[in-house]
Amino acid sequence: MNEILHALFSTQGFVLGTLVPFLFVLTVVVFVHEMGHYLIGRWCGIGVKAFAIGFGPELFGFNDRHGTRWKLCAIPLGGYVKFVGDMNATSSQPSAEDLESLTEAERRVAFHTQPIWKRAATVVAGPLFNFLLTIAVFAVLFSLYGRPVMEPMVAEVTAGSPAARAGIQPGDRFVKVDGNKVGTFADVQRLVSGRAGDAITFTMLRDGKEITVTATPEPMEQQDALGNKVKVAIIGVANNAELGQPRLVSYTPAGALAAAVEETGHVIERTGQFLKRFVIGREDKCQLGGPIKIAKMSGQAAKLGFEWLVQLVAFLSVGIGILNLLPIPPLDGGHLLFYGVEAVIRRPVSERMMEMAYRAGLLLVLGFMGFVFWNDLFGC
Repeated sequence: MNEILHALFSTQGFVLGTLVPFLFVLTVVVFVHEMGHYLIGRWCGIGVKAFAIGFGPELFGFNDRHGTRWKLCAIPLGGYVKFVGDMNATSSQPSAEDLESLTEAERRVAFHTQPIWKRAATVVAGPLFNFLLTIAVFAVLFSLYGRPVMEPMVAEVTAGSPAARAGIQPGDRFVKVDGNKVGTFADVQRLVSGRAGDAITFTMLRDGKEITVTATPEPMEQQDALGNKVKVAIIGVANNAELGQPRLVSYTPAGALAAAVEETGHVIERTGQFLKRFVIGREDKCQLGGPIKIAKMSGQAAKLGFEWLVQLVAFLSVGIGILNLLPIPPLDGGHLLFYGVEAVIRRPVSERMMEMAYRAGLLLVLGFMGFVFWNDLFGC
């Protein structure tokens, strides 16, 4: 019995070692996303009936002075804000009969009776707040810890690698990668790691002269900082302390914020690039995971320290933000797509079309959830 309790409740056990970090990561990301919807919705004068973390039966909650029910629910895999006039948690378009059932006071503050710009601003605020959370996390980390960097030098070239075949030599310095200027070795890794199979043009500085070579990165399985096996694209070069001259860059608060905005942009770009390549079958399906994988990574990050857990929050927040912007009902991007159509045709999309789109979109979303669960349990 003692061994079972220790396995469950020690800091290395399931509850404290995995479940608590997972709930922390997921709750922070979901809370910030839904808070974006809530704050901008309230700013636009829209009434809010409920703010929920999780789904299913309510565990506990309270009503605020505006009549909003704040609650924590039993299934901690998401959340929602229910505005006045919403007939379900996805804020899909209610029927004419549903709208008629509202009182005159409710109609004035109902979500679906608002101008397009107010509805669009409220919807886009969720993903936007996810990106702002990532910026805030990076800004704090850069302010506290700075950023270690190395010069973009080539110390070693692996025999037979794409770099060797392209003619890259030890002592070369990366200047540009596909036209993008690079200042650190990490910049080179960032621009290469997600592009396996793509021919990339490199501008190198050799003996004071710039030369141009082309190399096609190859996928290689590596171990990330959390101990997970991941596939990244490499060209087969390495740096070292002698040529790379490692140093720690310190930031002022303003500098940390600027660097955080830039880094968040890079993360968004890489995530979008991965999703596009995944859709056309150029990425390993095992790179995508669901709640079980996130829980595992949360436990691994917690063992390395709180700052690692916070970094996981930042990366997951970007992923949630981008996924919600996909133009698929009932995701936020699906709502925005309908608002765009409504703005063009100057009338709401018909209830029949909306219903068909929501059913198809829901099937896609459920299919994706099933896919990542399968990956978690059996596929990878």
